[in-house]
Amino acid sequence: MTSMTGYAYKELSTNEVNVCVEIRSVNSRFLDLSVNLPPYLGSLESHFRSEVLRSVRRGKVDVSVRIKNFSSNGTVFADIETARAYYNAMRDIACAVGRDEKDVPLDALMAQPGILSMNQKYDVEKYWNLILPVFTQALDAFSADKKREGNELFKDLSEQLKKLDSAASFFKDWQPKMELYFKDLLTSKFKELIGSPADLGSYAGAESGASDLSEQRIMAEVAAMIVKYTINEEVVRFCSHLLSLHNEIENEDFPGKRIDFICQEINREINTIGSKNQFAKVSAMVVSAKEALENIREQARNVE
Repeated sequence: MTSMTGYAYKELSTNEVNVCVEIRSVNSRFLDLSVNLPPYLGSLESHFRSEVLRSVRRGKVDVSVRIKNFSSNGTVFADIETARAYYNAMRDIACAVGRDEKDVPLDALMAQPGILSMNQKYDVEKYWNLILPVFTQALDAFSADKKREGNELFKDLSEQLKKLDSAASFFKDWQPKMELYFKDLLTSKFKELIGSPADLGSYAGAESGASDLSEQRIMAEVAAMIVKYTINEEVVRFCSHLLSLHNEIENEDFPGKRIDFICQEINREINTIGSKNQFAKVSAMVVSAKEALENIREQARNVE
């Protein structure tokens, strides 16, 4: 299991250049990758993206590459014609305000745009070969950091799964008890409403069979109503979804999104069990199961 949160920093220094690579990520529903490079290395962005996408599927990932050159790799040019035009304009201004036309400071002239320019040449392939080992180290460290945090997530998710397993066993044990309770309750209510089968038979004027018929009718009505209150189907689906959740949490193939979906399905079954329940112990277990499930959903937001 891998977390979406990770960080790594690697650096390389030579006599000519210093290279710093920093990778960080936070949670996100989808993949949001940004690569920050010096302008002269913009053509390499697709290379960096390809390397990251080999190991990252989800999360907001920021990659930053900073380079400091210690040696000059360009030539400075002076635009004499532009400098002369600025100088003449400055002399005219000096004369207009009553200043000596020769009193034009050199630093003011040099500060004007376009006077000096630098033509820098960058060997992009050379930089790529220089950066790639550092970037690979940073990416490996980044993946290891995500894996380390993922292991902690797995431990916590496993503990919450144990609570859901206990809830599933509990609901299985209580299912027949709940059905028996509703059967007895409904039978008693029917008898209160229509009287005992013997009374109903004599009231109907039937000497034989009326009692059996009334009893059968009560049982049929009870059976029909028990179907509305039994949690058998919910427990079966709960256990099925729980098995899927176990498989996904143990799956290494980026299970984050699927975990959340399965949790939604389990939550639906737990809510239905709670709505049909009449027992304090079952209510307490429903609350416990929902707490464990919410913890799993919260942690799943960190899983890639």
